[in-house]
Amino acid sequence: MSDISAAALRGAVDLSTLRDRPQAAPGAPAVQPGVPDVVVDVTDATFGQILELSNTVPVVVDLWAEWCGPCKQLSPIIEKVTREQGGRVVLAKVDVDANPQIAQGFRAQSIPMVVALIGGQPVPMFTGAVPEEQVREVFGRLLELAAQNGVSGSVAAGEPGEAPAEPEEAPLPPLHAEAFEAIEAGDYQRAIVAYEKALAENPRDEDAKAGLGQVRLLARVQHLDLQAARSAAAEAPLDPDAQFAVADLDIAGGHVEDAFGRLLDLFAALPADQRVPVRERLVELFDLIGASDPRVGAARTRLASLLF
Repeated sequence: MSDISAAALRGAVDLSTLRDRPQAAPGAPAVQPGVPDVVVDVTDATFGQILELSNTVPVVVDLWAEWCGPCKQLSPIIEKVTREQGGRVVLAKVDVDANPQIAQGFRAQSIPMVVALIGGQPVPMFTGAVPEEQVREVFGRLLELAAQNGVSGSVAAGEPGEAPAEPEEAPLPPLHAEAFEAIEAGDYQRAIVAYEKALAENPRDEDAKAGLGQVRLLARVQHLDLQAARSAAAEAPLDPDAQFAVADLDIAGGHVEDAFGRLLDLFAALPADQRVPVRERLVELFDLIGASDPRVGAARTRLASLLF
């Protein structure tokens, strides 16, 4: 992520179709100045209100999806840093699967994608999971840019009686807390070790299992270049490592079906005695995305047909 600039995304996104969309149905929560919380869920129908709000206070838009592992690492960090700003920033969370028009407006090719709005103009922040230190740094530059453009208001967040206080979350188990702290610091290897210890103590710890899969993916992709990886994979179509790299980047970017298809094609093309690593990587990615995701079911079915 380079220096944020409002000019960087002009022409790259088209929010005009969202600006004047019909209002939400009666009874739906409204998003407007004076919202009772600085973190709000936004839909295609309510996005016009967020654009209007960005004339008063900078709005950070978090484009995410339930199946996106890196999103689950990044979103809590963004929410935490937003709340620390005391109402000077509003966070608008957008489920791209449920709100395709917003995703199309921002031309979101991969998620997590985080973009700010200042006076209705999009400002790039970052794509992919990043450590908390970098999030804080970018928020600081965002507030400076907003002030330079005359957007330096605030919202009255969490006033008494406007919204019930959320119950305090139970503290994380020690090894989970250690892993989360390591992830925030960008030390993925330490997080992997912590999750592995948690699973050694309790093999049924599903949170540790999910966290381990997510952080392993983050560790593998953090230094990869997409174009270089795709070139290497094209030059060596039967090289598992080359194909794994692109599949990992596709998963991190939200292109789940592309990743599964690439690895299943590789599995089909390899001799039987070379297939084990590919099957193991597929199973790892299935666990990462989740058994309830229909794309996992379809990929498992094809894998089973190739095995037997």
